[in-house]
Amino acid sequence: MQQRLKEILERALKEIRECREVAQLEKSRVKYLGKKGELTVFLRGMGDLSPEERPAMGRLVNEAKEEVETLLAAQRERVLQLEKERRLKEEEVDITVPGKRFTRGKRHPLTKTLDEIKNIFMGLGFTVVEGPEVEYAYYNFTALNIPENHPARDVQDTFYINEDILLRTHTSPNQVRVMEKTKPPIRIIVPGRVYRADDVDATHSPVFHQIEGLVVDEGITLGDLKGTFDLFVKKLYGEHMETKFRPSHFPFTEPSAEIDATCFVCSGAGCRVCKDTGWIELSGAGMVHPEVLERCGIDTTKYSGFAFGMGLDRLTMLKYGIDDLRLLFENDIRFLKQF
Repeated sequence: MQQRLKEILERALKEIRECREVAQLEKSRVKYLGKKGELTVFLRGMGDLSPEERPAMGRLVNEAKEEVETLLAAQRERVLQLEKERRLKEEEVDITVPGKRFTRGKRHPLTKTLDEIKNIFMGLGFTVVEGPEVEYAYYNFTALNIPENHPARDVQDTFYINEDILLRTHTSPNQVRVMEKTKPPIRIIVPGRVYRADDVDATHSPVFHQIEGLVVDEGITLGDLKGTFDLFVKKLYGEHMETKFRPSHFPFTEPSAEIDATCFVCSGAGCRVCKDTGWIELSGAGMVHPEVLERCGIDTTKYSGFAFGMGLDRLTMLKYGIDDLRLLFENDIRFLKQF
């Protein structure tokens, strides 16, 4: 039995010395020292020995187990050290190699312009309101005094989901939604995406952005609209800017006007961009039509209001000198990193 024990010990020591991974060492430990390991089984087989032989053989087996355990512990330390050195070598960093420049993201020009507009109007006491992009035809048209036969209701201009539900064509439906639930005074702006059946080109898109403004209170006049919008334009584009009103027509305002501002390119002198007029159109606006107020339950003998609507995309293009609307939607990093 001593010869057999010697063979098991030599085989175990040789196998452990050749291990190069912790997993291999664990496998060897189980093979020789586990519950069914060779040394454990050998120890259990000593029952066949005579009482005189058992103590001596038991001592030899225990010494063999201690020798295996000692070598396992020592080899484990060596393997861990080798793994650490190998990992350090693999992760070695050459500090003389130039670093990689990571491109930092920037806010989109639409977002920058919108944030600036929000800050201007919030400074004037306005609240920012949002509404659904999938809208009822009642709020998008009927409640805004747009008749059944109006061209804006045609399928050539509007994306219908069914007869009563559509993708909103402007942010004005939120005028009605707010006035139905809120008693005057009301001062809100409503930014958001809108949808119209337009072909994509440098100045048109089926998806674009608008900002609706609404004020309802006692004694509101067209002069309040003029003063508010004039202040807004000066804050957004500079104190040199001027505004003027041109008569127009919108079903939900009376009287209605188009608001022009000094041309950003020629400062009013006249150029190709403004078609030599010195002015650029910025907004449609007017006094809220009494029928719209009454439909929302607002007493027109006591309250009046004004509303305006602007294209955020156009305001952004004018502010940053962008000549193609498509650039705002293509997410080209070469374009975006300029802002």
